[in-house]
Amino acid sequence: MRIAFLLHNAYSYGGTIRSTFNLAAALATHHDVEIISVFRHRETPTMGAPPRVRLTPLVDLRGDCASYDGDDPRHARPARVFPRADGRHRQYSHLTDERIGRCLARLEADVVVGTRPGLNVHIARQAPPALIRVGQEHLTLCGHGRRMRHEIRHRYPSLDALTTVTEADADAYRQLGLPHVRVQAIANSVPPKTPGPADHTSKVVVAAGRLVAVKRHDLLIKAFAHVAAAHPDWQLRIFGSGDSTGNEHSALAALTDSLGLNAHVVLNDHVDALEAEFAKASIAVSSSDRESFGMTIVEAMRCGLPVVATDCPLGPREIITDGVDGRLVRPGDTEALAAALCGLIGDATLRRQMGEEAWRNADRYDPGRIAEQHLALYRDLLRRGPRHRPPRPLQEAAHRARTAAIDTAHTLRSTARGAVKRNRAD
Repeated sequence: MRIAFLLHNAYSYGGTIRSTFNLAAALATHHDVEIISVFRHRETPTMGAPPRVRLTPLVDLRGDCASYDGDDPRHARPARVFPRADGRHRQYSHLTDERIGRCLARLEADVVVGTRPGLNVHIARQAPPALIRVGQEHLTLCGHGRRMRHEIRHRYPSLDALTTVTEADADAYRQLGLPHVRVQAIANSVPPKTPGPADHTSKVVVAAGRLVAVKRHDLLIKAFAHVAAAHPDWQLRIFGSGDSTGNEHSALAALTDSLGLNAHVVLNDHVDALEAEFAKASIAVSSSDRESFGMTIVEAMRCGLPVVATDCPLGPREIITDGVDGRLVRPGDTEALAAALCGLIGDATLRRQMGEEAWRNADRYDPGRIAEQHLALYRDLLRRGPRHRPPRPLQEAAHRARTAAIDTAHTLRSTARGAVKRNRAD
Protein backbone atom coordinates (compact mmCIF):
# COMPACT_ATOMS: atom_id res chain seq x y z
CA MET A 1 0.00 0.00 0.00
CA ARG A 2 1.19 3.53 -0.78
CA ILE A 3 0.49 5.98 2.05
CA ALA A 4 1.30 9.70 2.18
CA PHE A 5 1.08 11.99 5.21
CA LEU A 6 0.72 15.76 4.83
CA LEU A 7 2.49 17.47 7.76
CA HIS A 8 2.93 21.14 8.66
CA ASN A 9 6.68 21.02 9.38
CA ALA A 10 8.49 17.72 9.78
CA TYR A 11 11.71 19.56 10.59
CA SER A 12 10.40 21.04 13.84
CA TYR A 13 9.33 19.43 17.13
CA GLY A 14 5.91 18.60 18.56
CA GLY A 15 3.46 15.90 19.52
CA THR A 16 1.85 15.66 16.07
CA ILE A 17 5.26 15.30 14.45
CA ARG A 18 6.33 12.67 16.98
CA SER A 19 3.17 10.59 16.57
CA THR A 20 3.29 10.89 12.76
CA PHE A 21 6.92 9.77 12.69
CA ASN A 22 6.12 6.81 14.99
CA LEU A 23 3.20 5.72 12.80
CA ALA A 24 5.05 6.25 9.51
CA ALA A 25 8.05 4.22 10.71
CA ALA A 26 5.82 1.32 11.76
CA LEU A 27 3.89 1.37 8.47
CA ALA A 28 7.07 1.60 6.41
CA THR A 29 8.15 -1.86 7.53
CA HIS A 30 5.84 -3.36 4.90
CA HIS A 31 4.44 -0.41 2.92
CA ASP A 32 5.54 2.54 0.79
CA VAL A 33 5.31 5.61 3.04
CA GLU A 34 5.99 9.27 2.32
CA ILE A 35 5.79 12.32 4.59
CA ILE A 36 5.12 15.57 2.75
CA SER A 37 6.29 18.50 4.86
CA VAL A 38 4.77 21.83 3.84
CA PHE A 39 7.68 23.75 5.36
CA ARG A 40 11.38 23.16 5.82
CA HIS A 41 13.46 25.49 7.97
CA ARG A 42 16.56 23.37 8.66
CA GLU A 43 18.71 20.77 6.94
CA THR A 44 17.55 17.71 8.89
CA PRO A 45 14.50 17.00 11.09
CA THR A 46 14.96 17.97 14.73
CA MET A 47 13.56 14.61 15.79
CA GLY A 48 15.46 12.57 13.20
CA ALA A 49 13.84 11.24 10.04
CA PRO A 50 11.89 7.98 10.48
CA PRO A 51 13.63 5.03 8.79
CA ARG A 52 12.50 3.84 5.36
CA VAL A 53 10.19 6.87 4.96
CA ARG A 54 10.57 9.37 2.11
CA LEU A 55 10.53 12.99 3.26
CA THR A 56 9.40 15.59 0.72
CA PRO A 57 9.48 19.31 1.65
CA LEU A 58 7.43 21.78 -0.37
CA VAL A 59 8.45 25.29 0.78
CA ASP A 60 12.08 25.87 1.74
CA LEU A 61 12.60 28.57 4.37
CA ARG A 62 16.30 27.93 5.00
CA GLY A 63 17.74 31.39 4.54
CA ASP A 64 21.21 30.18 3.58
CA CYS A 65 20.33 27.93 0.64
CA ALA A 66 19.78 28.48 -3.07
CA SER A 67 16.26 27.01 -2.93
CA TYR A 68 15.03 29.60 -0.39
CA ASP A 69 11.35 30.41 -1.05
CA GLY A 70 10.89 33.24 1.45
CA ASP A 71 11.40 35.93 -1.21
CA ASP A 72 8.84 34.47 -3.61
CA PRO A 73 6.12 37.16 -4.02
CA ARG A 74 3.45 34.47 -3.69
CA HIS A 75 4.72 33.79 -0.17
CA ALA A 76 3.63 37.31 0.86
CA ARG A 77 0.04 36.85 -0.30
CA PRO A 78 -2.38 35.19 2.18
CA ALA A 79 -3.58 31.64 1.59
CA ARG A 80 -7.01 31.07 0.10
CA VAL A 81 -7.25 27.27 0.42
CA PHE A 82 -5.77 26.86 3.90
CA PRO A 83 -8.60 28.19 6.11
CA ARG A 84 -8.23 31.42 8.06
CA ALA A 85 -9.82 29.65 11.01
CA ASP A 86 -6.73 27.45 11.50
CA GLY A 87 -4.29 29.09 13.90
CA ARG A 88 -1.39 28.51 11.49
CA HIS A 89 -3.03 30.55 8.70
CA ARG A 90 -0.50 33.38 8.81
CA GLN A 91 2.27 30.95 7.89
CA TYR A 92 0.42 29.83 4.76
CA SER A 93 0.18 31.70 1.49
CA HIS A 94 -0.59 31.60 -2.22
CA LEU A 95 2.69 29.75 -2.54
CA THR A 96 1.64 26.97 -0.15
CA ASP A 97 -1.77 26.78 -1.84
CA GLU A 98 -0.05 26.13 -5.17
CA ARG A 99 2.70 23.82 -3.91
CA ILE A 100 0.33 21.63 -1.88
CA GLY A 101 -2.22 21.52 -4.72
CA ARG A 102 0.39 20.55 -7.30
CA CYS A 103 1.89 17.91 -4.99
CA LEU A 104 -1.49 16.33 -4.29
CA ALA A 105 -2.43 16.33 -7.98
CA ARG A 106 0.74 14.39 -8.85
CA LEU A 107 0.75 12.16 -5.79
CA GLU A 108 1.23 8.46 -6.48
CA ALA A 109 -0.51 7.00 -3.45
CA ASP A 110 -3.51 4.96 -2.42
CA VAL A 111 -4.23 6.91 0.76
CA VAL A 112 -3.39 10.50 1.70
CA VAL A 113 -3.58 11.54 5.36
CA GLY A 114 -3.84 15.08 6.75
CA THR A 115 -2.51 15.86 10.22
CA ARG A 116 -4.20 19.14 11.21
CA PRO A 117 -7.52 20.82 10.30
CA GLY A 118 -6.09 23.22 7.72
CA LEU A 119 -4.27 20.41 5.92
CA ASN A 120 -7.36 18.20 6.09
CA VAL A 121 -9.13 21.02 4.24
CA HIS A 122 -6.37 21.04 1.61
CA ILE A 123 -6.86 17.29 1.09
CA ALA A 124 -10.63 17.70 0.95
CA ARG A 125 -10.38 20.40 -1.70
CA GLN A 126 -7.31 19.46 -3.73
CA ALA A 127 -6.69 15.69 -3.60
CA PRO A 128 -7.64 13.75 -6.77
CA PRO A 129 -11.07 12.06 -6.60
CA ALA A 130 -9.58 8.54 -6.83
CA LEU A 131 -7.46 8.98 -3.67
CA ILE A 132 -8.73 7.79 -0.32
CA ARG A 133 -8.72 10.91 1.87
CA VAL A 134 -8.21 10.58 5.62
CA GLY A 135 -8.09 13.46 8.08
CA GLN A 136 -6.54 13.22 11.53
CA GLU A 137 -7.52 15.20 14.62
CA HIS A 138 -4.58 15.50 17.00
CA LEU A 139 -6.32 18.06 19.20
CA THR A 140 -10.05 18.06 19.98
CA LEU A 141 -13.21 19.30 18.31
CA CYS A 142 -14.17 21.28 21.42
CA GLY A 143 -10.77 22.98 21.32
CA HIS A 144 -11.55 24.58 17.95
CA GLY A 145 -13.27 27.94 17.74
CA ARG A 146 -16.54 28.70 16.03
CA ARG A 147 -14.86 29.57 12.71
CA MET A 148 -12.92 26.28 12.54
CA ARG A 149 -15.96 24.17 13.45
CA HIS A 150 -17.89 25.94 10.68
CA GLU A 151 -15.13 25.03 8.21
CA ILE A 152 -15.05 21.43 9.46
CA ARG A 153 -18.80 20.95 8.96
CA HIS A 154 -18.55 22.16 5.37
CA ARG A 155 -15.24 20.66 4.20
CA TYR A 156 -14.91 17.35 6.05
CA PRO A 157 -17.72 15.63 4.11
CA SER A 158 -15.18 15.65 1.25
CA LEU A 159 -13.06 13.24 3.30
CA ASP A 160 -13.54 9.48 3.43
CA ALA A 161 -12.60 9.12 7.09
CA LEU A 162 -11.48 11.03 10.15
CA THR A 163 -9.44 9.59 13.01
CA THR A 164 -9.32 11.01 16.52
CA VAL A 165 -7.05 10.02 19.41
CA THR A 166 -9.86 9.40 21.92
CA GLU A 167 -13.29 7.80 21.83
CA ALA A 168 -14.78 10.87 23.50
CA ASP A 169 -13.61 13.10 20.65
CA ALA A 170 -14.79 10.58 18.07
CA ASP A 171 -18.27 10.76 19.62
CA ALA A 172 -18.16 14.56 19.43
CA TYR A 173 -17.35 14.41 15.70
CA ARG A 174 -20.06 11.82 15.06
CA GLN A 175 -22.59 14.20 16.56
CA LEU A 176 -21.72 16.70 13.82
CA GLY A 177 -23.43 14.33 11.40
CA LEU A 178 -20.73 14.39 8.70
CA PRO A 179 -22.35 12.38 5.88
CA HIS A 180 -20.43 9.36 4.52
CA VAL A 181 -17.39 10.17 6.72
CA ARG A 182 -16.21 7.27 8.83
CA VAL A 183 -15.09 8.55 12.24
CA GLN A 184 -12.82 6.24 14.22
CA ALA A 185 -10.75 6.64 17.37
CA ILE A 186 -7.17 5.36 17.12
CA ALA A 187 -4.76 6.29 19.88
CA ASN A 188 -1.30 7.69 19.26
CA SER A 189 1.57 5.23 19.37
CA VAL A 190 4.87 5.52 21.17
CA PRO A 191 8.17 3.75 20.46
CA PRO A 192 8.43 0.17 21.79
CA LYS A 193 8.53 -0.02 25.58
CA THR A 194 11.64 -0.67 27.65
CA PRO A 195 12.65 -4.29 28.44
CA GLY A 196 11.39 -3.92 32.01
CA PRO A 197 9.79 -1.36 34.34
CA ALA A 198 11.78 1.17 36.36
CA ASP A 199 13.04 0.01 39.76
CA HIS A 200 11.08 2.77 41.58
CA THR A 201 13.86 3.44 44.07
CA SER A 202 14.86 6.96 43.00
CA LYS A 203 13.22 9.78 44.91
CA VAL A 204 12.24 11.68 41.78
CA VAL A 205 8.89 12.77 40.32
CA VAL A 206 9.03 13.75 36.65
CA ALA A 207 6.74 15.88 34.49
CA ALA A 208 7.12 16.62 30.78
CA GLY A 209 5.23 18.99 28.52
CA ARG A 210 5.33 22.40 26.93
CA LEU A 211 5.68 25.30 29.34
CA VAL A 212 2.30 26.81 28.57
CA ALA A 213 -0.52 27.85 30.87
CA VAL A 214 -2.87 24.97 30.00
CA LYS A 215 -0.34 22.41 31.28
CA ARG A 216 -0.70 23.95 34.77
CA HIS A 217 2.87 23.50 35.91
CA ASP A 218 2.11 26.26 38.38
CA LEU A 219 -0.47 23.99 40.03
CA LEU A 220 2.07 21.17 40.12
CA ILE A 221 4.73 23.32 41.77
CA LYS A 222 2.24 24.49 44.40
CA ALA A 223 1.24 20.88 45.04
CA PHE A 224 4.86 19.88 45.37
CA ALA A 225 5.30 22.40 48.16
CA HIS A 226 3.04 20.10 50.22
CA VAL A 227 4.96 17.04 49.01
CA ALA A 228 8.34 18.54 49.91
CA ALA A 229 7.10 19.43 53.39
CA ALA A 230 6.18 15.79 54.03
CA HIS A 231 8.99 14.19 52.00
CA PRO A 232 11.93 16.63 51.90
CA ASP A 233 14.24 14.07 50.24
CA TRP A 234 12.11 13.95 47.04
CA GLN A 235 12.61 16.10 43.96
CA LEU A 236 10.36 17.25 41.09
CA ARG A 237 11.94 17.53 37.63
CA ILE A 238 9.98 19.35 34.92
CA PHE A 239 11.03 19.00 31.27
CA GLY A 240 9.65 21.30 28.61
CA SER A 241 10.28 24.33 26.47
CA GLY A 242 8.01 27.35 26.28
CA ASP A 243 7.35 30.00 23.67
CA SER A 244 10.02 32.36 22.35
CA THR A 245 9.34 34.93 25.08
CA GLY A 246 10.24 32.58 27.90
CA ASN A 247 7.54 34.20 30.03
CA GLU A 248 6.11 30.94 31.36
CA HIS A 249 9.55 29.64 32.34
CA SER A 250 10.31 32.89 34.16
CA ALA A 251 6.95 32.79 35.97
CA LEU A 252 7.48 29.18 37.05
CA ALA A 253 11.01 29.93 38.22
CA ALA A 254 9.73 32.89 40.26
CA LEU A 255 6.98 30.72 41.78
CA THR A 256 9.51 28.04 42.71
CA ASP A 257 11.70 30.64 44.38
CA SER A 258 8.81 32.28 46.25
CA LEU A 259 7.78 28.91 47.70
CA GLY A 260 11.34 28.11 48.78
CA LEU A 261 11.48 25.06 46.50
CA ASN A 262 14.73 25.70 44.63
CA ALA A 263 16.25 22.59 46.20
CA HIS A 264 13.20 20.48 45.32
CA VAL A 265 11.99 21.65 41.88
CA VAL A 266 14.21 21.67 38.79
CA LEU A 267 13.07 23.31 35.54
CA ASN A 268 14.79 21.76 32.52
CA ASP A 269 14.63 22.54 28.83
CA HIS A 270 13.00 19.98 26.59
CA VAL A 271 15.12 16.89 25.85
CA ASP A 272 14.68 14.62 22.84
CA ALA A 273 15.33 11.41 24.83
CA LEU A 274 12.69 11.63 27.54
CA GLU A 275 12.93 7.88 28.10
CA ALA A 276 16.28 8.35 29.86
CA GLU A 277 14.72 10.90 32.21
CA PHE A 278 11.71 8.69 32.94
CA ALA A 279 14.13 5.88 33.78
CA LYS A 280 15.65 8.07 36.51
CA ALA A 281 12.26 8.65 38.17
CA SER A 282 9.76 6.64 40.22
CA ILE A 283 6.56 8.58 39.50
CA ALA A 284 5.32 10.67 36.57
CA VAL A 285 2.75 13.45 36.84
CA SER A 286 0.52 15.43 34.46
CA SER A 287 -1.36 18.45 35.83
CA SER A 288 -3.03 19.76 32.65
CA ASP A 289 -6.40 21.48 32.51
CA ARG A 290 -6.92 20.01 29.03
CA GLU A 291 -5.33 17.24 26.95
CA SER A 292 -6.19 15.93 23.51
CA PHE A 293 -4.50 12.62 24.33
CA GLY A 294 -1.49 12.57 26.66
CA MET A 295 1.58 11.29 24.84
CA THR A 296 3.89 11.83 27.82
CA ILE A 297 1.52 9.79 30.02
CA VAL A 298 1.89 6.78 27.71
CA GLU A 299 5.64 7.36 27.36
CA ALA A 300 6.00 7.29 31.14
CA MET A 301 3.85 4.15 31.43
CA ARG A 302 5.96 2.30 28.87
CA CYS A 303 8.94 2.97 31.14
CA GLY A 304 7.04 1.42 34.05
CA LEU A 305 6.10 4.56 35.95
CA PRO A 306 2.74 5.02 37.67
CA VAL A 307 1.25 8.32 36.53
CA VAL A 308 -0.70 10.81 38.64
CA ALA A 309 -2.81 12.90 36.26
CA THR A 310 -5.66 15.37 36.40
CA ASP A 311 -8.87 13.84 35.11
CA CYS A 312 -9.21 16.48 32.42
CA PRO A 313 -10.92 16.19 29.05
CA LEU A 314 -10.24 14.09 27.09
CA GLY A 315 -7.23 11.80 27.13
CA PRO A 316 -6.07 10.78 30.63
CA ARG A 317 -9.25 8.94 31.62
CA GLU A 318 -8.93 6.71 28.51
CA ILE A 319 -5.29 5.89 29.31
CA ILE A 320 -5.09 5.55 33.11
CA THR A 321 -7.19 3.15 35.18
CA ASP A 322 -7.46 4.95 38.51
CA GLY A 323 -5.99 2.92 41.34
CA VAL A 324 -4.55 0.28 38.99
CA ASP A 325 -1.76 1.85 36.93
CA GLY A 326 -1.98 5.43 38.19
CA ARG A 327 -4.19 7.98 39.87
CA LEU A 328 -6.69 10.48 38.50
CA VAL A 329 -7.50 13.65 40.45
CA ARG A 330 -9.78 16.62 39.91
CA PRO A 331 -8.35 19.29 37.57
CA GLY A 332 -7.17 22.40 39.39
CA ASP A 333 -7.16 20.69 42.82
CA THR A 334 -3.77 21.36 44.38
CA GLU A 335 -4.45 19.37 47.55
CA ALA A 336 -5.77 16.32 45.68
CA LEU A 337 -2.70 16.31 43.41
CA ALA A 338 -0.38 16.56 46.41
CA ALA A 339 -2.26 13.80 48.27
CA ALA A 340 -2.05 11.42 45.29
CA LEU A 341 1.69 12.02 44.95
CA CYS A 342 2.25 11.58 48.69
CA GLY A 343 0.23 8.34 48.63
CA LEU A 344 2.61 6.82 46.08
CA ILE A 345 5.72 8.30 47.65
CA GLY A 346 4.81 6.85 51.03
CA ASP A 347 4.03 3.34 49.77
CA ALA A 348 6.91 1.74 47.85
CA THR A 349 5.00 -1.51 47.34
CA LEU A 350 1.99 0.24 45.80
CA ARG A 351 4.30 2.37 43.66
CA ARG A 352 6.00 -0.73 42.29
CA GLN A 353 2.73 -2.60 41.69
CA MET A 354 1.18 0.33 39.81
CA GLY A 355 4.37 0.80 37.81
CA GLU A 356 4.35 -2.83 36.72
CA GLU A 357 0.69 -2.55 35.69
CA ALA A 358 1.46 0.64 33.77
CA TRP A 359 4.31 -1.11 31.96
CA ARG A 360 2.02 -4.01 30.97
CA ASN A 361 -0.87 -1.76 29.95
CA ALA A 362 1.38 0.32 27.70
CA ASP A 363 1.23 -2.60 25.23
CA ARG A 364 -2.00 -1.03 23.93
CA TYR A 365 0.09 1.75 22.37
CA ASP A 366 2.75 -0.41 20.75
CA PRO A 367 3.51 1.10 17.32
CA GLY A 368 2.83 -2.17 15.54
CA ARG A 369 -0.63 -2.49 17.11
CA ILE A 370 -1.55 1.12 16.36
CA ALA A 371 -0.24 0.85 12.79
CA GLU A 372 -2.40 -2.25 12.24
CA GLN A 373 -5.51 -0.31 13.31
CA HIS A 374 -4.73 2.39 10.74
CA LEU A 375 -4.05 -0.24 8.07
CA ALA A 376 -7.35 -1.99 8.80
CA LEU A 377 -9.13 1.34 8.29
CA TYR A 378 -7.25 2.09 5.05
CA ARG A 379 -7.91 -1.40 3.66
CA ASP A 380 -11.62 -1.12 4.40
CA LEU A 381 -11.80 2.30 2.76
CA LEU A 382 -9.97 1.01 -0.31
CA ARG A 383 -12.34 -1.95 -0.60
CA ARG A 384 -15.42 0.24 -0.54
CA GLY A 385 -13.85 2.93 -2.73
CA PRO A 386 -13.94 6.74 -2.35
CA ARG A 387 -17.24 8.08 -1.07
CA HIS A 388 -16.30 11.66 -0.37
CA ARG A 389 -18.71 14.23 -1.75
CA PRO A 390 -17.61 17.73 -2.73
CA PRO A 391 -20.05 20.52 -1.89
CA ARG A 392 -22.49 21.58 -4.57
CA PRO A 393 -22.16 25.12 -6.03
CA LEU A 394 -25.05 26.46 -3.96
CA GLN A 395 -23.60 24.91 -0.80
CA GLU A 396 -20.22 26.45 -1.60
CA ALA A 397 -21.75 29.89 -2.15
CA ALA A 398 -23.71 29.68 1.11
CA HIS A 399 -20.57 28.55 2.95
CA ARG A 400 -18.55 31.48 1.63
CA ALA A 401 -21.25 33.95 2.67
CA ARG A 402 -21.49 32.42 6.15
CA THR A 403 -17.71 32.36 6.48
CA ALA A 404 -17.51 36.06 5.59
CA ALA A 405 -20.14 36.87 8.23
CA ILE A 406 -18.32 34.83 10.90
CA ASP A 407 -14.97 36.44 9.99
CA THR A 408 -16.51 39.92 10.20
CA ALA A 409 -17.98 39.18 13.63
CA HIS A 410 -14.63 37.77 14.78
CA THR A 411 -12.81 40.91 13.59
CA LEU A 412 -15.29 43.18 15.36
CA ARG A 413 -14.90 41.23 18.62
CA SER A 414 -11.11 41.34 18.35
CA THR A 415 -11.18 45.09 17.69
CA ALA A 416 -13.46 45.63 20.68
CA ARG A 417 -11.23 43.56 22.96
CA GLY A 418 -8.20 45.54 21.78
CA ALA A 419 -9.94 48.81 22.53
CA VAL A 420 -10.82 47.64 26.04
CA LYS A 421 -7.21 46.65 26.68
CA ARG A 422 -5.93 50.02 25.45
CA ASN A 423 -8.43 51.88 27.64
CA ARG A 424 -7.35 49.86 30.67
CA ALA A 425 -3.70 50.58 29.89
CA ASP A 426 -4.46 54.32 29.67
